[in-house]
Amino acid sequence: MYTTLITPEQLRTLRASGQPQMLFDCSFELMQPHAGDAQYREAHIPGAVRADLDRHLSAMHGAPGKHGALTAQAADTPASGGRHPLPNREKFAIWLSSIGLANGMQAVVYDRQGANYCGRLWWMLKWAGHEAVAVLDGGLQAWQAAGGEVASGDEPGHFRSNFELHAPLVRLVDAKEVLAQLESPVQTVLDARAGPRYRGETEPLDPVAGHIPGALNRPFAQNIGADGRFKPAEQLRAEFDALLAGRDPASVVHQCGSGVSAVPNLLAMQVAGYPATALYAGSWSDWCSDPSRPVATGG
Repeated sequence: MYTTLITPEQLRTLRASGQPQMLFDCSFELMQPHAGDAQYREAHIPGAVRADLDRHLSAMHGAPGKHGALTAQAADTPASGGRHPLPNREKFAIWLSSIGLANGMQAVVYDRQGANYCGRLWWMLKWAGHEAVAVLDGGLQAWQAAGGEVASGDEPGHFRSNFELHAPLVRLVDAKEVLAQLESPVQTVLDARAGPRYRGETEPLDPVAGHIPGALNRPFAQNIGADGRFKPAEQLRAEFDALLAGRDPASVVHQCGSGVSAVPNLLAMQVAGYPATALYAGSWSDWCSDPSRPVATGG
């Protein structure tokens, strides 16, 4: 079972093993929401299911699309706030059933954007109680560099399954919980946005610039090495130890702009061997939507 990262070589072996499995292509471009679909049709690992951030991994309203996009009725009561609110677990399970993921399958997720978007699905499957999910280290680029085959166009649909939810394997927190422990030693907020956004020097997406008071900053791209893969566990451990500077790693709550790019930090901490950490999925877009919540700027 693969539960954090899987290499292209390990994936090749897995695909040849006959073990029940499902691949997901989560490619996405935040400023060009339809680009991920075009990237998928241009090249994807054969058999991979398309998992779109807006249509499948967020509680966004809209008509059904290929591979079971959530309907307006099924997208109610999201599990978080923010620009990319989490669908509730029950509605997520409906989508997983519609595309044929069964509880006994090994799931492998990938993208072309440094695990920024596939990390969302990795976390959501853990949240649904599905342990057997791993991120393809290095994404589609690493797969192709290792000689992995690709397909173009669309894939045929899968038979429906009956995906059953189990107890969450990850912890989700909301703004109320973060506010209650603000700048307390029992909570360490870790902001995954780029430095200028964290410091409030620029804000291209949300109405307010700045960060949650007391939050530390680690841009999510710092987890990725020059080869496009996650840095070795020992290096990640040293970097997080230096950033936390004695704070309890188990106190970490990850956030970013809308709960997506925070996940590479969360995954990197798991790869480095730390205890489980939490995700504030609403993140800055949710936090700054209430003017009564405090805002900090600067380093």
